[in-house]
Amino acid sequence: MTAIPQHLQRILDLARWAPSGDNTQPWRFQILGTEHILVHGLDTRDHIVYDLDGHASQLAVGALLETMTIAASTLGRTVSITRRPGTADSHLLFDVRFQAQAGIVPSPLASYIEKRTVQRRPMSTRALNAAQKQALAGALPAGYTVLWYEGFAQRWQLARFMFDNAKIRLTIPEAYAVHKSIIEWGAQFSADRIPEQAVGVDPLTARLMHWVMGSWERVSFFNTYLLGHLPPRLQLDLLPGLRCGAHFALLAPEPLDSVDDYLAAGRAMQRFWLTATQLGWLIQPEMTPVIFTRYHRRDLPFTRTPTALAQTARLNARLEHMVGAAQVDRVFFMGRTGAAPKPRARSTRKELAALMAPEE
Repeated sequence: MTAIPQHLQRILDLARWAPSGDNTQPWRFQILGTEHILVHGLDTRDHIVYDLDGHASQLAVGALLETMTIAASTLGRTVSITRRPGTADSHLLFDVRFQAQAGIVPSPLASYIEKRTVQRRPMSTRALNAAQKQALAGALPAGYTVLWYEGFAQRWQLARFMFDNAKIRLTIPEAYAVHKSIIEWGAQFSADRIPEQAVGVDPLTARLMHWVMGSWERVSFFNTYLLGHLPPRLQLDLLPGLRCGAHFALLAPEPLDSVDDYLAAGRAMQRFWLTATQLGWLIQPEMTPVIFTRYHRRDLPFTRTPTALAQTARLNARLEHMVGAAQVDRVFFMGRTGAAPKPRARSTRKELAALMAPEE
């Protein structure tokens, strides 16, 4: 393997901490020169229901590119990123070139790249103040906006919305296959999955989930006859949805349509998330209803379960009511935020050597 120059290694060591759905890390790197990296932007559409059109992974790759730009500033370098034309959407290629330049001011967000994490457990209901919301809105590029859902009534509305969406997530076989593969049971940290202790349920529920998820037949039986989906929905969606400072939705300037739209949105998402971390606020993404309702609007079936498709149609109507029907296709990220102690358990990342693409 080509030796990695020290400054590129530092940039990549930081960049690999960019967020990705279920810690999939859909990227690989090649060193093409002392100031040139080829980034492979992959997706998981062939085996993850949440990524059927690749857009979830494209958001993550956008976050990676923004993280590389922020990291490069700490080493006095500007960044030029060019997407190679003619490549498949499922395997994007980016030429990332760095140039040393005097007077580069390190980004204040750089020191929060490795601190940014997900908090799936209940948080404080203390509201954000005007200065904090202004800082978060200011972290977004021109044309991007944030909608806030605050106060008990709006938090309850969003908590119920997420609770109802979770029934779809926990009862369709397509999602079961994903959930079975992405939890590392008994772990506090995981380099390539979500550790059990970071999932957000109590130990008894976690043990039951582990046993039930041993087969789809068990999951189906528990869901059908014993309301097996109810405890995780309460612990992962309803209660945390109430116990937070606010829910939010991030909107792009125009409806998202192209790969470049999602890459740009991913860059905006990462700046927002890092700014929240800088302010001492934690975030839990609430992405599955965004993804499922987008599939509905684009007539993209994501499950063989008819009742789930009907439930998604109703969720879409509720989402249109909450964000506005004219704006719903501009939504690319939803989540909840609040003040809370730093999580004791979290996803880590693969070692850099495992993220290097094979040399051609």
